[in-house]
Amino acid sequence: MVAAMMFSSVASADYYIIRERTTKECKVVETKPTETTWLQIGPLSFKTSDDAEKQVAVVCKEKPSQ
Repeated sequence: MVAAMMFSSVASADYYIIRERTTKECKVVETKPTETTWLQIGPLSFKTSDDAEKQVAVVCKEKPSQ
């Protein structure tokens, strides 16, 4: 039963697109941002990392600072 609970939590992972506030760098993460230096952008969450990666080009139009 414990194994089933562990598997279900892994299987239901959500992915988020976040942007660093100063550099505007975007990336996909598995946990909702809690730090104030990162800002969640785009829809609330994605069910797969592939879906999130595809949307990075759409929601992260600004290029990172160099």
